[in-house]
This record gives sequence, C-alpha cells and structure tokens, in this order.
Amino acid sequence: MFFHGFPSSRLEGRGLDHIARSRHLRIIAPDRPGFGLSTFQPHRRITDWPSDVQALAHHLRLSRFAILGGSGGGPYALACAHMLPREMLSAVGIMAGAGPWQAGTQDVPMLSRATYLAAKYWPTGFRGLTDVLVETLRRGLATRPATRWIDNWLNKVKREHEGVSTIEERRKRVLRIAFEGFAQGAEGFVSEVQLLTQDWGFRFEDVGYDKIQLWHGTRDKNAPVRMARYMAERLPHSVLHEFEGETHFTLFRHLEKILSDLVPEAKSPDCGIKA
Repeated sequence: MFFHGFPSSRLEGRGLDHIARSRHLRIIAPDRPGFGLSTFQPHRRITDWPSDVQALAHHLRLSRFAILGGSGGGPYALACAHMLPREMLSAVGIMAGAGPWQAGTQDVPMLSRATYLAAKYWPTGFRGLTDVLVETLRRGLATRPATRWIDNWLNKVKREHEGVSTIEERRKRVLRIAFEGFAQGAEGFVSEVQLLTQDWGFRFEDVGYDKIQLWHGTRDKNAPVRMARYMAERLPHSVLHEFEGETHFTLFRHLEKILSDLVPEAKSPDCGIKA
C-alpha cells in the first residue's frame, strides 16, 4: 500500500506504475480522509489511519502486505508500523517522509511555518483563502500561455515509461494529479497541516516493528534530512538511506532501488495500480 504525500491523493501512486509492473507488484493507493474521493473526517488523528488500512485490507482479502509512505504519508506509515499486527506487514518504508516538528523547525521553510500558523490560529479563514487560491490557480493554468509552459516542461521531462501518447493527455493527467487533493475542498488540507505539525500520537521509541527503512535526500528542503535522522535515531529498528544531493522532488530517480529494498522478492503475478 502506498500512502500519498501532502497535499495529494491516490493518483500520486501512478508514479510507481512502471516500476510496479516490471517487478510484478500490485500497488494500492488509498486517499486519506478529505483528499481525492475520500470524505472529510472531522477530529481525525494520525493514529486513526491504521484501522482504516486494516479495514481496507480485510475488504480486499489481503492478509499480508508492504507499506510505503511518501512525504506527508510517512507519519501514517509509522502509525501503521506501531499499531497494526506485526504479521500483517511484510515491510514498512518511508520515502522523503515529513519530519516531526518536535525535532525543531530552524531549517523548515518559511512558507511551511506560515501555513502552520494560519492553520492553527485562523483555520476557517485559511480554508476559505485556500479554496480561492486553488480555484484561481486552476483557472490560470487553463490559459493558453500556461498551457504552452506546461507542454514545454512536459517535453523536457518526458520519460520512456510514459503510457500516454499525446502531450494534451499528459497535461490533463498532470493537472488532475495536482488538483485531486483538493477535490473535497481545502478542509482536509487545513486539517492535515494541523496533524503533521503537532504530536503524532505515539513515541518513536515505542514503534517495535523490525525493520523500518527510510530513504531521504540530503538536500531536501521541504522535509529536512535532519528530521529523518532524528526519527531514525529514535526508532528501535530502522535503517536510514541517504541520497547525496537529492531533494524532495528528485528522490523519485531512485524509485527502483527503493522498491527493490522494500520488497526484494516481488514475485506476485498481479501487477499494476489499484487506485
């Protein structure tokens, strides 16, 4: 199961599709409450997520599976490692995971700090402002100059595994992924800002799952590597893989290694994405 970043949705899991198919892996990428197709859940906690995952696994008749949390999905992967039955999880990994603010925020970007303050002290107004900004951005990206810019960018970053044939289809897919996290409005976004920047509901020292793997870029400014080291030092059974010079958004270059480390056997006949 892949837990998407923040703010994002199940569609983020499509980035794993080409590697999943080559390794005969089935990727299941659920939306968290308030994102994508998932209804907002008032007063939810990070520690509520493991029961959702367990219910989904029972529904899909999965007795054992691996977990990978990307960016803002990292804390949710740790919550599952802490709370789900040991025999249910074949592996647990965190890729460019969001760090705990209890480790200190001296190198956290100013925009992230401002977002935190707005979500904490002005949640209602911040929700309304975010809704307006998202809609304005959506309309702006539909204009002809923006369309040309996006198409030029897509041509520069074209990958061999892209399964979409035309530039228009690729653009539509990228924009859908970008905005799907706000399909339910900004309520889930504001709530998750609050969740990620406060206590996650468990101590790292109490997470007994063996072993938890973390992959992180040394130049990650969104989630400073210092925070990943902070977690790795406190998790009893963890291994931190650092990638020199990689950022929050370039770590995807190492997806093949990350999935190989996480699920080295990967012999299931099922493949592709379930989202």
